[in-house]
Amino acid sequence: MEILKGIKVNMSQVFLDNGKVVPVTIVEVENDITTELMNKEVVVVGKSKGKGFIGGIKKWGFRKQGETRGAKNKVRGPGSIGAQTPGRVLKGKKMAGKHGNYRVTIKGLKIVSVDDSNKKIMVSGPVPGARNSKLTIKVL
Repeated sequence: MEILKGIKVNMSQVFLDNGKVVPVTIVEVENDITTELMNKEVVVVGKSKGKGFIGGIKKWGFRKQGETRGAKNKVRGPGSIGAQTPGRVLKGKKMAGKHGNYRVTIKGLKIVSVDDSNKKIMVSGPVPGARNSKLTIKVL
């Protein structure tokens, strides 16, 4: 298994010989590459985009409370978060907080094109992270 280090450059699309359109991610690779990598399956590891501090509705898919019956400005709040007995918030409780900036692994992608003179490869589909983020690509 060969491991490549790279930087996400941009997203694009490639038209195959049979007329199909394939969305690709352009990755600038630090290592030397050859055209033998074409059509090889890869596993891409990177950090997802950070989304900052967000509420429970966006982070966990909670639903809003009723907007009538005296709710005023509390409709997006979490409501009750547990029983009185432990007297604390249990570890792992789904609450508002920072979201994104996680280590993400994407499997089942393929190398569609190789530009060995510019040290760039095109990987089918999306890869984690924003532009200029670091990636690790494992060639299977």
